[in-house]
Amino acid sequence: MRKLRTNELDRISTEEYKRTTKTPLIVVLDNIRSCNNIGSVFRTSDALLIEGIHLCGITATPPNKEIHKTALDAEKSVPWTYFERTEDSVQKLKAKGYQVFAIEQVEKSIMLPDFEVKETDRLALVFGNEVKGVQQQVVNMCDGAIEIPQFGIKHSFNISVSAGIVLWDLFKKFRY
Repeated sequence: MRKLRTNELDRISTEEYKRTTKTPLIVVLDNIRSCNNIGSVFRTSDALLIEGIHLCGITATPPNKEIHKTALDAEKSVPWTYFERTEDSVQKLKAKGYQVFAIEQVEKSIMLPDFEVKETDRLALVFGNEVKGVQQQVVNMCDGAIEIPQFGIKHSFNISVSAGIVLWDLFKKFRY
């Protein structure tokens, strides 16, 4: 077994990426402080052909060298939109027919392994601030909440880790 070289990975160009059928998911970042987290979400979104990202509130926007550090140009391939208020993003997504789910620990949340998708679903996932999570007023607007099961002492993941777990799980459910 040997590691593959970059030229053996069959990567597509940015133009090909833009023409590729996307996973019907929009990521909503609700007041994310860390540019490294934002960049990581861009990179994961690129890898899983996520439809787009809504950057909300204090969440930084490209171009930004700190985002670029972890995004590695994914901030150029994944479409993004900025909203001053996360509520405006959620409202716009719902008007376009998306079901919006907070990724949060709330009453009556659906555990990620139990969350089912239909081929026709269009979903938006709200990931919250590193300290405070998804704002309650945003949770109130959502169609539901998805929770990642956790079994240790800590009951939270870093936002970029949460995004990786949830996006991969839903990508598999849509694609396989």
